[in-house]
Parts: sequence; structure tokens; C-alpha cells
Amino acid sequence: MHRILIVDDELMVRRGVALGVDWQQMGCIVAAEATNGAEGLRLALELKPDLIITDIRMPKMDGLAMLAELRKQGCNSKAIVLTAYDEFSFAQKALRLGAVDYLLKPFRDQDLAGAVTRILEQTTTPCVPSPQSLLPDIPKAPSKYVAETVQYIVCHYSDHEIGIADIAGNLCVSESHLSHVFKKETNCTVTSYLTCYRIHVAMMKLRDHRPKIYEVAEMVGYRDVNYFGSIFKKLTGLSPSEYQERCT
Repeated sequence: MHRILIVDDELMVRRGVALGVDWQQMGCIVAAEATNGAEGLRLALELKPDLIITDIRMPKMDGLAMLAELRKQGCNSKAIVLTAYDEFSFAQKALRLGAVDYLLKPFRDQDLAGAVTRILEQTTTPCVPSPQSLLPDIPKAPSKYVAETVQYIVCHYSDHEIGIADIAGNLCVSESHLSHVFKKETNCTVTSYLTCYRIHVAMMKLRDHRPKIYEVAEMVGYRDVNYFGSIFKKLTGLSPSEYQERCT
């Protein structure tokens, strides 16, 4: 099933898009709805939809800014832009950002269905995340413990036994204090950051195409290639082999 993400700040428009088309008959499912571009950006990177149907003018982040950031982070989801007549210049900009169609409001359900059908007839390239997009944000001026934790992970991620106990011991600080400080500054646990960094490195190595998947798993600290594959798919939405194929 092709996954659809609807992004619009107007509830009636979102409901109209979600309910006005027989998505199941078209081989689609509405995976999620977002009320603004910032929420749409988060959901798109998380869900890797095949198609995004988005308004242009929205609070917090507009549709164009959302598409620009998605392209910047390696997301190639197809997009249909919903626009008012007097925003035609914005629709043209959206097309330059990779949108494949636009609909002028108000539009008919059959117009939307037709646009979606045309897109599905094309070769669909799902959202392929970039290695950098996987890393949680670190403050520009992190505390000593956060900076040293990140540095330790960068240097020791390939160690199969590495964990928060090792990191805390190396920094001469309690595990609980390190966990508290790291989560407070990054909104991410130390263990989660380690996992994300390992998969970040794995993505870069898989793009090289020369090492085998089990070799990449070993390189980034996973002895069990099946477990590595499950973690990789959970974070990227693709299996290691699928990711490698789509990075050719």
C-alpha cells in the first residue's frame, strides 16, 4: 500500500482529502495527518510516506519550507501542493522543490484522485533518509559531560560491549547524573544516541556498496546481523539491503 501524509491546518480540508477519495481502491492508505509544516516534517521523516498532500500557507512552518527541509534531509517523497489561485507563484516554487502536481482550491475529489493516479503510475521513490538526518540534535554549546559523551561514542561505537556504564565510568560521573544531563540537553537518552550514531555510520558504509551487510553490522558494533537489520529498519524505514539498493 502507498502511504499518504496529509498536511493542512484546516480540519475540513484534511477530512475532505482523507474521506473524499477511495484510497484503498487506489492501493493507498492515509498514514497520518498533520496540522502544520513542522508537524508534517516530523511525520514525513518518521513515516517515509510515498506521497505528501500539503497546503502552502500554514502556521509554524509553511508547506514550501517543509518541502525544502525534506529535500535537504534526503526525503524524495512525491508531493501534491494545495494552493489558492492568488498563490500560483508559490505553486511554481513548490514544483521546483520536487512537488509533482498542484491543485487550486477549491478542488473536486475527482481532481485529487486524478492527480494521485498520475503520480502512482510513475516510478515511486520512497523517502530515503540521509545519514546526517538520523542524528539527534546536540546543543551548539553542550555541557562538558554531553560533549565528552558524544566524543566517546564517536571513538568507541564499534565496541560491542559499550554502554552507559562504560561511558559514565570513563567520565568519572554516575550513570544517573550522566543520563539526566544528556537527556535534558538533547532530549535523547545516551543509549538512543549510541544506537542512532551506529546506524548513522552504517548508512554511510552501506552507500559505499563494497562491504557486505554482515560486515557493516560488525563494524558498527552488532554481532547479530538480524538484530542489526531490525534496528536499521526501525530507524530508517528500510532494511539494510533496501537502503543500499536505493542509494545506487
